[in-house]
Amino acid sequence: MKQTSSLKNVAFDEAPKLRREDLARATLKLGGEVVSRGEFTAASKDTLGKQRVSIMLDAAVLAYFKNKAGDRGYQTLINEALRQSMRSEEMEATLRRVIREELGG
Repeated sequence: MKQTSSLKNVAFDEAPKLRREDLARATLKLGGEVVSRGEFTAASKDTLGKQRVSIMLDAAVLAYFKNKAGDRGYQTLINEALRQSMRSEEMEATLRRVIREELGG
């Protein structure tokens, strides 16, 4: 495919870093309507189902996830690892229940 842009050496996948001042000046919208920061925050929490927490992690754990993440967010990988751990426990409990039922019945 032929490149038509005159910006041949620009990395388009690298967004500029946002500063707090940039975010403070942002106009926040929901459904096309301008909303307050509080309304936007509440809607984001409801939509994402996520909650901000402060957690202390071993330096090696943090380095592992940051290294593994590459260009992705390391916090997303940590969240995925925790979810996988939850599913694993649920699956183990289900398997144990099924085995008990089969052996007992």
